[in-house]
Amino acid sequence: MKILGLDPGTAATGFGVVVFESGRLVLERCGVWRPPAGELPSRLDFLGCALERLIADAAPAAVSVETVFAAANVSSALKLAHARGVLLAGAAHAKLPVYEYEPRLVKKALVGYGQAEKEQVRGMVLSLLARQRSRIPLDAADALAVAICHVHSGR
Repeated sequence: MKILGLDPGTAATGFGVVVFESGRLVLERCGVWRPPAGELPSRLDFLGCALERLIADAAPAAVSVETVFAAANVSSALKLAHARGVLLAGAAHAKLPVYEYEPRLVKKALVGYGQAEKEQVRGMVLSLLARQRSRIPLDAADALAVAICHVHSGR
């Protein structure tokens, strides 16, 4: 089973593809999309196009996306929600099942603690992937964590 995990954002969106076969997790690819500076619509278009290319190339069986967390800054939360919307719509357009996970649940599933720091999550991601790649950006590690959370959910 191949899962695409997404950690949405308008400045940086992490993505990660993992394959779960014979009880083993394998990292296929990961990275961070950084839309060029500009107006929100052009950033969202960038994300939509990047997702379309990745889905066509990686052919995942499902997509897992981190949900919006309660943010103190309403403007940031709205921009994040827009980015999530574009990613959710892109996955739906590709006819892929989409699963959503709260950040706290993802952290608890991987680290055992819902308030874990990004570095702790990345460390566990590297451990679960048998350190197949030593340098993973934090946003990509978060996306991989969402994908791994989905694998562990048994859906």
